Amino acid sequence: MVQTLPYGAWPSPIDSALAAAHDGQPESVGFVGDEAWWTEPRPTEGGRRTLVRRTADGTEETVLPAPWNVRSRVMEYGGRPWAGAMRPEGPLLVFVNFADQRLYVYEPATPGDEPRPLTPLSPVGGGLRWVDPHLHLERGEVWCVLEEFTGDGPTDVRRVAVAVPLDGSAAQDRDAVRELIDARHRFVTGPRLAPDGRRAAWIAWDHPRMPWDGTELIVAEVTGDGTLREPRTVAGGPDESIAQAEWAPDGSLLYAGDGTGWWNLYRDGVPLCPREEEFAGPLWKVGQRWFAPLENGLIAVVHGRGAGRLGILDPERGEVVDTAGPWTEFAPALAVHGSRIVGVGAGPRSAYEVVELDSCTGRARVIGAAHTDPVDPAYYPEPRIRTFTGPAGREIHAHIYPPHHPGHLAPDDELPPYVVWAHGGPTGRAPLVLDLAIAYFTSRGIGVAEVNYGGSTGYGREYRNRLREQWGVVDVEDCAAVALALADEGTADRDRLAVRGGSAGGWTAAVSLTTTDVYACGTIIYPVLDLATWGSGETHDFESRYLETLVGPYDEVPGRYAERSPLEHADRITAPFLLLQGLDDAICPPAQCERFLARLEGRRIPHAYIAFEGEGHGFRRAETMVRALEAELSLYAQVFGLNPPGIPTLELSK
Repeated sequence: MVQTLPYGAWPSPIDSALAAAHDGQPESVGFVGDEAWWTEPRPTEGGRRTLVRRTADGTEETVLPAPWNVRSRVMEYGGRPWAGAMRPEGPLLVFVNFADQRLYVYEPATPGDEPRPLTPLSPVGGGLRWVDPHLHLERGEVWCVLEEFTGDGPTDVRRVAVAVPLDGSAAQDRDAVRELIDARHRFVTGPRLAPDGRRAAWIAWDHPRMPWDGTELIVAEVTGDGTLREPRTVAGGPDESIAQAEWAPDGSLLYAGDGTGWWNLYRDGVPLCPREEEFAGPLWKVGQRWFAPLENGLIAVVHGRGAGRLGILDPERGEVVDTAGPWTEFAPALAVHGSRIVGVGAGPRSAYEVVELDSCTGRARVIGAAHTDPVDPAYYPEPRIRTFTGPAGREIHAHIYPPHHPGHLAPDDELPPYVVWAHGGPTGRAPLVLDLAIAYFTSRGIGVAEVNYGGSTGYGREYRNRLREQWGVVDVEDCAAVALALADEGTADRDRLAVRGGSAGGWTAAVSLTTTDVYACGTIIYPVLDLATWGSGETHDFESRYLETLVGPYDEVPGRYAERSPLEHADRITAPFLLLQGLDDAICPPAQCERFLARLEGRRIPHAYIAFEGEGHGFRRAETMVRALEAELSLYAQVFGLNPPGIPTLELSK
C-alpha cells in the first residue's frame, strides 16, 4: 500500500554507505593477449584503484593486492596508468603506483614475484610522474609521458615523451631514461607508433590554451636508434582541438578534430563521418580513447549529441551502427583485439560496467564489473531529459530527477524541494547514468536537477564557447534559470531550492550564493573561491592559465577577477551552506576555503566546514563519502524543514 508522507521523510534502503560503496567506475580498459583488463575503484580500501583481469574461463581476478594503487598524477588528473603484454611465460605488466608515482614492472604468473621499480624517485618538487605507457618488447622499452618537476613551484615542470628501459637500469638513474623528443611543448600525449614502426604521432599544446581550445597533431620519423626526428604538425592549431590520434592497421592516420565546430573523425585529413555530433570530448586525462580502429578497417566509436553511445563506423560508407543494449553512455575508454571491442558503459538504470562487443555478430555482453542491483530498482530515480530556455533565449540542457519512491507519495498540496547539481570542469558534462548519490536524495523525496550549462561538452564548440570569459555568469544564470523554471511550472517548491557542486561546480554553487537569491542553501565541494590567487600560484600547472579563457587575461581585466570571486563577496551570503574539502587537494587547495571562512567571521550565517585528511580533489574513501552525503542531507533537512529518518544532525556554526 502506498503511504503518504511529506517530502524528505520517505524511508529509503539507499543509505550513504551503499551509495559510497558504488561510487566510481571501471577505467583504462585494455587487452593483454586475449584477456580484457581494466582498473577498478576500491572505496573501502582507502580509495585505491586496483587492476582486474578477466581470465579465459570468464572469472575476474584482482591483479594487484593492497596497498598497490594503479593511478597516475600527471597533470593531477592523471590518465592511463598501465600497459600489458602476454608472453609465453605469462603476462608482463607495467603500471604507475600512486603513492610514489614510480613506474613498476610485474609478472603476476611468476611465483613469488613482486612489482619492481623501473623509474627513480626525485627529491625535486612533485618528483617524477609517468602516464600513458606503451610496451615495445622488441625494443625492451616502455614509451610514455614523463612529467618532471624542476623546482618547488606547481608550474616548475616539464613534460616530454620518453622511453624507459624494461631491464630496470633506470630505477636509480634518471639519465637512463631516454627522451624521445625535445620539450618544446608544455603538454604532450604518449607517442603512437605506426604499424611499420617508421613514424610516430602524438598531440601537443601550450599555455594558455587548454586541450579543448587548440592542440597540434604531430608526426615524426623514427630513426634506427629509436629517437623521433623532423616533427611536423599535420593537423590542429590554436583554434582547433585534436582530442585523439591513432594509426589504422593500413598505416593511415586517424584523428578526432573539431575544425567544423564538432569533434569528428578524419583519416589523413579527410572527414569520415561529418555530423553535428561529437566523436570525442575534452582531453582531461592523457590516454583517453573515444575511438579505436579494428583490423578489418571498421572503427569503434563513442559518439553522440549530449550522450556517448558505442557504435561501429564503416569509414567507406560513413555510416555508424550503434550497439544494442541498455547502455546509453560510454566513457572514453576503448580497446580492441581482433573483432572484439571493450568499453565502459552505463545507463539510467545501471552503473558503469565493462562491456564487450563482437563487431562481427553485433552481440554485446557485460564481461566485468557487472552492475547488480543493491536494492530494488523501483527505488531508482526516473530521469527526464529536458531543454530549458535561458537568458537571451539560449537553450539549456538538463537532466531532471523528480522525487521517486515505490511506496510513498507526498501530500497533494506539497511541492518537492530540489537541488541543482552543477558539474565540474567546467568543460565537462553530467552523463545520464545511474548514480546512487542522486538516488540517495530522490528516494527520500528530494528532487535533483543536473544542469549541463553553457560551456558543457557534448553539444558542439559553439555551446562550449558560451563560457569563454563568462565563467561565473553563464553557468550561474543557466543553473538559476532551470531552478526557477521548475518552480514556475509547479515541479519544485520555490522556497526550497538548493545548489551544489564540486570543483568548478563548487565555484558555480558559491557564486550562486553570493550573486542570486534563488537558493535557500548550498553545498560547496572542493571549490575555486579566489580567482586571483588560484590562477597565480595556488593551483597546478595544467589549469594555471585556464582562467584566461574562462574569465579573461588578468593583466587586462583584473577587476573582473575581484568582481566574480566569492571570496571578495562573502558578505553577500545570507543562505546556510556546507563546505567540504580534501586537505591534500593540489587543484583547489584548502587555503581558499580557510580564507573564505575568515571573511565570514561575525556574520552569523549558519554553515559547516568539514575537511578530510588524506583526500585530494575528488573524494575516494568510503568513510569520507558517507560523512559528506549525510552532512549534505542534514543541511537540507534543517533548512527545508524535512525529517529524514536515521540521519545524524549536522551542527551548523554561526
